[in-house]
Amino acid sequence: MHPKQNLKDCSMAFHLPQVSCQLRPEVAALQPELVQWRRYLHQRPELGFQEHLTAAFVSEKLRQWGIQHRTGIAETGIVAVIPGSRPGPVLAIRADMDALPVQEENNKPYRSLHEGKMHACGHDGHTAIALGTAKYLATHRDFAGMVKIIFQPAEEGPGGAKPMIEAGVLDAPKVDGIIGLHLWNFLPVGTVGVRSGPLMAAAEFFECEVQGKGGHAALPHFTVDTVLVVAQIITALHTIVSRNVDPLETAVISVGAVHAGTAKNVIADTATFRGTVRYFKPELGDWLPQRIEQVIAGICQSQGATYRFHYERMYPPTVNDAKMAKLVRSVAESVVEVPAGVTSHCQTMAAEDMSFFLKAVPGCYFFLGSANGTLGLDFPHHHPRFDFDETVLSIGVELFIRCVEKYCGLVET
Repeated sequence: MHPKQNLKDCSMAFHLPQVSCQLRPEVAALQPELVQWRRYLHQRPELGFQEHLTAAFVSEKLRQWGIQHRTGIAETGIVAVIPGSRPGPVLAIRADMDALPVQEENNKPYRSLHEGKMHACGHDGHTAIALGTAKYLATHRDFAGMVKIIFQPAEEGPGGAKPMIEAGVLDAPKVDGIIGLHLWNFLPVGTVGVRSGPLMAAAEFFECEVQGKGGHAALPHFTVDTVLVVAQIITALHTIVSRNVDPLETAVISVGAVHAGTAKNVIADTATFRGTVRYFKPELGDWLPQRIEQVIAGICQSQGATYRFHYERMYPPTVNDAKMAKLVRSVAESVVEVPAGVTSHCQTMAAEDMSFFLKAVPGCYFFLGSANGTLGLDFPHHHPRFDFDETVLSIGVELFIRCVEKYCGLVET
């Protein structure tokens, strides 16, 4: 639907944060609109590089507020530019817009209207928070420098950050620092998870087809059993992390799919398996695929099978700059009070293409807790019943605004 559609269908009851937070009155007053925007977007989820309704909605809001912006970047991306009142640094804020190919199972008035698609990771909330930040800054420009707000497509795949960077979103003017947040249902609502160094892991994928010799299951001596070969390979792959990776480092190798055979009494001629690799330390990125293929090659040779191996690098590790993480942490400590708190114990082996921005520009990506078990809002990300406590939306806006004020306020004028 067109972004000018009446939003009354989304304006259900809302409530301000129950956690103890320092919100300025103007941000607290944004909460009804933040909920309204989030629910409108939640009802209209779109997959990567198909976020046309979402982009139109964002563009219309920016136009209403008189914010200069470019559309159609890397298909559906948008960059909004908000100059301050005096010269200074350029800070970027990144928000992803895409949804997942998941059938929603929530029975909420704002549940997805698009079959087989769902905002099951909180990106609707990220977009609403970025819009709220833009609306506030449009009328509060007493800061040095400039803020660029990057509305990015396709974080869930195949990845929109890299093509946006290639399209020049970090240039003209050059971005000096970047921040972003991810609503996080593994933390209580209002808790901020922030740390310097690696926050999220690299995401890489592999696929292997093993070729053997099929035949009758009662006469295995005439065959090369690919199911047996693949079973040995999978078992051996799980020894790489436990026996080849330094115990003080972290890595994950998981096989998520195996396909072979069509009948109970037939030994399959071919078998395929697919999986993922995760790690923090960049040096492992070159070594792990080599080691995986060595294991596959060795077992196939010992069993008389052959193989075809494909390895795909998707996202590098998400690594925060120490100074930018310190800035975000200091801001979080001024906004969120005990018992919600601020924590550095928030690393995860999940991955994010915010990592490409952080490789190009010093920055910080952080988690904002969004779970509320009392309300049943604690299903994990990518679950068909995922939802989050919407009181977190205004907290996200306050955090972004204070980051802008503190970062841009560091420059003498």
